[in-house]
Amino acid sequence: MASLPIDTAKFTGIICAVPPAPRVANRETGQLRVDRETGKTMYQVGLCLMAGASADVVNVSVAGEPAGVQLGMPVAVRDLVATPWENDGRHGVAFRAAEIRPLNAPAPAGKGAGQ
Repeated sequence: MASLPIDTAKFTGIICAVPPAPRVANRETGQLRVDRETGKTMYQVGLCLMAGASADVVNVSVAGEPAGVQLGMPVAVRDLVATPWENDGRHGVAFRAAEIRPLNAPAPAGKGAGQ
């Protein structure tokens, strides 16, 4: 299934609700999940997405450790996408971002202001 882009500019706030943690690929061996394109360790961050009077917490995967992101901190998210999935009768939506950084941190050079 195709990934669906999410316009993060529509949110009134995005807060780190669960600090970044490495994603585990194999619980028995402790092997960490690695991004196929970059070779970086995948991290998962729980983000509270706020829009008006509603808020949802979603787990978002990102390649590489989101430096400086801490619990309760407002964050900027670049290129957030939602990908519906189904496996053995189970289904859900996986969220992934190109970058998660503290809201007040400068965007990396050449990446644009981010959404």
